[in-house]
Amino acid sequence: MHGYTAVVQQRGRWWIGWVEEIPGVDSQGESREELLSNLQSALEEALEMNRADAIAAAEGEPYEEVKVSAAA
Repeated sequence: MHGYTAVVQQRGRWWIGWVEEIPGVDSQGESREELLSNLQSALEEALEMNRADAIAAAEGEPYEEVKVSAAA
């Protein structure tokens, strides 16, 4: 499992957060725990959609999935 970093903060009664590594993955919650759960769901959904888009872009041609990593 890959780890991601979330930036979280409390604004008034709401907790809001963003996943640094994946644009558009953000959420909110009434508690920190709810926010983290919502971020996890949003991240999983974004990764699934990105994977489906990448496979669809291969348009039926032979392809392989290769693990890559970035030096941080």
